[in-house]
Amino acid sequence: MKRTLLLIILAWASAGAGAQQQDMLNKIESAKRSLNSAESRIVKERVSLSSTLSQLEKDVMSLRDKTAVARRLADEKTLSLSKLEERLSEWKEQQTYQQNLLNRFLQQQGLPFNEVNAMDTAAKMAAVSDAAVKTASLPGWQPRTLVLENGELASVPSLSVGPVTWFKHNDAVGLAETVSGRLQTKGMLPSGLAAIMQEQAGTVVLDPTLGRALTRESANEGVIEHVVKGGIWVVPILLFALIATVIGLLKVVQLLRLPEVIPVRSQAMLDKILQSGGAARAQFRGMQEDLLKIAEQAVTFRDRDDQLFVQLQQDRQTLDKWINAVAVTAAVAPLLGLLGTVSGMIETFRMMTSFGSSDPEVISGGIAKALVTTELGLIVAIPALILNALLSRKARQYYTELENFALILSGDEGNTHQEYPDSQAQDTDTELSGSGHPSGAS
Repeated sequence: MKRTLLLIILAWASAGAGAQQQDMLNKIESAKRSLNSAESRIVKERVSLSSTLSQLEKDVMSLRDKTAVARRLADEKTLSLSKLEERLSEWKEQQTYQQNLLNRFLQQQGLPFNEVNAMDTAAKMAAVSDAAVKTASLPGWQPRTLVLENGELASVPSLSVGPVTWFKHNDAVGLAETVSGRLQTKGMLPSGLAAIMQEQAGTVVLDPTLGRALTRESANEGVIEHVVKGGIWVVPILLFALIATVIGLLKVVQLLRLPEVIPVRSQAMLDKILQSGGAARAQFRGMQEDLLKIAEQAVTFRDRDDQLFVQLQQDRQTLDKWINAVAVTAAVAPLLGLLGTVSGMIETFRMMTSFGSSDPEVISGGIAKALVTTELGLIVAIPALILNALLSRKARQYYTELENFALILSGDEGNTHQEYPDSQAQDTDTELSGSGHPSGAS
């Protein structure tokens, strides 16, 4: 009975669970259908909204442009009186500047300033242009006021062809330029206008550089003027140059007056010359003769070598004396020139700081003056360096010949008054290889 009841309960539970599961599945299918329908509706609405948004953005951009235009128009309408006055003032300044340019052009053509202001500018420029064309095509003599070199004014006949103007004053003929409506002399020329004035034909000197050649010629300066531009540092450079020149001349005279060293290549050659008599011996002079006397008057070999060494040192000092002063000049002169250049550059930059750098001619002129000391220093140093090399080479060559002669005398055992046994002579020769040997002088 119980078992039957249990089976009935299990069957009832199974039937309820199946119905519940089927109900859940039906709900899931219904939710899926609702989701698909909602997604389809959202996609359609998104496309429609995108089109609407794009159209609205275009409308916003169009309205923004219209707003900017309207704002500019409003700004133009609402400009303050001060802005309008400022703009008007700028236009007046531009007009004044252009008018001044035109007036300056007309004044350069020889018209007074007040007359220029009183006449119509355009008409007057046309008249000046016509006159310039006629003058260029048919040049003629015109009386003009000339400012002479001494500042006096004189009425002279002048002939203008393009930018070139000639004048004749008394018997003088020259070139002139127009400055502020008046002629000013630029330079005198050989007479050639007399024939043109009388016969209306002739030859005149033409300056194709329009005065630049005369300006360059007038800018040329002498050596003294050029050196003076270097300032105070030129003095020590010239002083060193004078000292080096005097020493160099004295040393050249001294070295040229030195007697020639008789070449002695071996001991046998020396013995042959000494045995030939007084005439052959008289060939040895000066420092070479002193070395020979020391070798002959020495008592021992050691004394002879010591005295030869001392004499060589004295001769070397005599030959090299004051040559180092020329070398010092060659080293110091460029440094003094550089010092003068640096000082000049500092002064130039100081003037630029005080007065500005608007005028390039002033700056270039200051730099040119500053470089004068460097130029002068190199001019002094280069010859001094060459002179020092030549003098040193000559003195070294002469000393080398004396040293070779002293070596020959050092090896001559017969030039001493005292003779030693062979064993003692060998000991003495061994001692000569020390510091007392003349070869140590090298």
